[in-house]
Formats: sequence, C-alpha cells, structure tokens
Amino acid sequence: MLAAIFVKSGADAVMMPERLVPRAAPLADKVGPALSNVHPALSPDTKTFVQVNGAVQAAAGALLLTRWSRPAAVVLAGSLVPTTIAGHAFWAQGTPADRSAQLTHFLKNVGLFGGLLLAAVDTGGRPGLRWRAEHLARDANKAVRRTAQHQKAKANIAMKAAAAGRKFPS
Repeated sequence: MLAAIFVKSGADAVMMPERLVPRAAPLADKVGPALSNVHPALSPDTKTFVQVNGAVQAAAGALLLTRWSRPAAVVLAGSLVPTTIAGHAFWAQGTPADRSAQLTHFLKNVGLFGGLLLAAVDTGGRPGLRWRAEHLARDANKAVRRTAQHQKAKANIAMKAAAAGRKFPS
C-alpha cells in the first residue's frame, strides 16, 4: 500500500514533468550549481531533476514489494525530502487557503516519511542484527561457562583420584 503512491506519482513525474517544474525550480536552482561543482555533467535542468526524482520514486516504490524493501524505503525517504520541500512549501504560500492546502500535503508527506522509516527498520518478523548479536553473545557466554564448569568438574575428579592414589584417565 505504501508503494502505490510512489509508483504512481513517480511514473507521472517521468512522463509529465512539466506540471511539476514550476514548483521544483527554486530547489533545483539551489541544488544544480552544487552538483555542477561536483562534476560538470551533473548540472541538469529542472525538468531533468523532476524526471530523475520521479524515476527514483517509481523504481524504489516497485522495490518496496520485493525482498529489497528496506533499502528501497531508505531511498524513498531520501527522495521524499526534496519532493516535500519543493512541492509543499506551505510557509511560502500567500493566501490562508493555499497555505492550509499545502500544509495538509506537507503533513501527508511527513506521515509517509514515518511509514518509510518503519519499513526501513522492519525485519519482516526475522530477528534484526542487534537481536542476533545479543543472542550470539549470550549463547557464547553460556558455552564458555559450561566448558569452564565441565573442566572444573573434571579437575576435581582428577584431584580426588590422585589423592586416593588412583590414576584418572584424561
């Protein structure tokens, strides 16, 4: 269910970016020069930014339905930040009605972000790394204690046998 909005809106952004370009332009104008400083080939126009973000969202949304759902959720959470800032800047709206509408969309995206964070840490019922590490350490500790107790008991038997003048097989 979480994937549906990303697959649909991502595909729409790839196929029809023009409707999103005006909202994305202020953010793309800020990010574009920084990217071109990294590498000259990384200075796409706003339309390309919108299409790349849409492609990332559509692909990662589809991956939410696979065994790669955790990394896909992380990618989607990352792509949702610029989408939310560029698309739903309620603080920059002029009228109270526009501000209210954009605030609703902003909060919807915050909720989606929270859902993506939960999906990113979800292990699907399987123990996570922390649980596995804790249980591995506990089991290793038990094994060491058992071995020490066994060796101590063996040593006690050997000492009693030696005291009685018998030889204890090792």
